[in-house]
Amino acid sequence: MILIGLTGGIGCGKSEVSRLLEMRGAIIIDADLIVRELQKPGAEIFLRMVEMFGDKVVAMDGSLDRSAVANEVFKDGEILKKLNLLIHPVVRRVMNERVESYRATDKIVVLDIPLLVENPREELDGVLVVDLDPQIAIERIVSQRNMTIDDAKARVSAQSTREQRLAIADHVVDNSGDRDALSRQVETAWSWITSLK
Repeated sequence: MILIGLTGGIGCGKSEVSRLLEMRGAIIIDADLIVRELQKPGAEIFLRMVEMFGDKVVAMDGSLDRSAVANEVFKDGEILKKLNLLIHPVVRRVMNERVESYRATDKIVVLDIPLLVENPREELDGVLVVDLDPQIAIERIVSQRNMTIDDAKARVSAQSTREQRLAIADHVVDNSGDRDALSRQVETAWSWITSLK
C-alpha cells in the first residue's frame, strides 16, 4: 500500500483532484465524508454536537443544521477548537480502521484531509497539496457555494495558511488554471505517486 495525504484550503479544488485520482485507481478515504457519516442523526458525533451546542443545531427534520453550526464556530475560534477536539479523534479512528483494511494490498490509498497541517499524520508516504491563491479561492467559494464574501473569508482564515500547507508538501498541484490544466497537473501527480512503489 502507498499512503498519500491530500490537502488544500477551502475552495482550492481538492474534491476535484480527489475525483481525478480515484478515476486513476486510487482508493479515497475522505475525512469530510466520514464526518458527514458520523453527523447523521443518532451517530456518535451528531449526539456529541447536540450535547455541545443544544437543540439549536438540529434542523426541523432532525438532521444536523450545518449552517447553524457554522454560525456558532466561525464567529468564535475557541468554539471551533472545542468542536475540532471533539470531532478529530473520532474521524482519525475511523480513517485508521479503513486504512488498515488496505494495509496488506498494493493499492494507492489517498487520505483526503482538509486539515492535514493541523492534524499531521506520521505514516504517510507523501503529501500532495492542492494550491490556489486564497483570493481566487474566495471568489470560487462565493460563486459556487452561494456564500457571502465575509463568510468565505472567515472560512479561509479559520484554516492553515497557504504557506503552512506548502511547507508540508512533497508534491504540489497548482489549480490556478482551467480543468484541462488541472487534469494535466493530476496526471503528473499520479506519476509521482506511482513512482513511490
